[in-house]
Amino acid sequence: MWIRLTIPFIAIVLFLLEPEFALFSPIEWNGEIIYLVPRFLILYLIFISIYYSRKRAVTYGLFFGLLYDVFYIDIIGLYTVLYPLVCYTAGWSVKYIHQHLSITTILSVVLVALMELILFYFFHFIHFTTLPFKEFLLIRLIPSILANLLYLIMLGWAFKYLIDARVLQKARELS
Repeated sequence: MWIRLTIPFIAIVLFLLEPEFALFSPIEWNGEIIYLVPRFLILYLIFISIYYSRKRAVTYGLFFGLLYDVFYIDIIGLYTVLYPLVCYTAGWSVKYIHQHLSITTILSVVLVALMELILFYFFHFIHFTTLPFKEFLLIRLIPSILANLLYLIMLGWAFKYLIDARVLQKARELS
């Protein structure tokens, strides 16, 4: 029973922790200022989509995307669309790739990078940012992807273990 509640509880905790970790950014490294954007929640939702249920991940993505839009940005609908879309893409791609943890980690990082690129081009299109693409790539995208990759290396196995435990619990309930 506790596993059933743990999966959404962790999503809530990650939603609340993202802005706390964002306070560590920007940082100066070798004389350059870089920005680290934590994407803990969407990485977790990608794991849910791949290892548990695409439908559940899309539902969580819709809910948390709307919350993200309401609490953190002024454009309602941007994350509400992107989070479920990323979850759906992750769940769809599982049909064509192996579900090994290393493959899932790489897929997650690629999907987050694509999401960041879509966000950049959207904000650039509406003139919300004037940052050139090369600068965005060097001071925000690459450092953020490396930081999120480190996060997944540290906690990806824990996510997979928790989701696998829920899958086993659900199988026991059905039999």
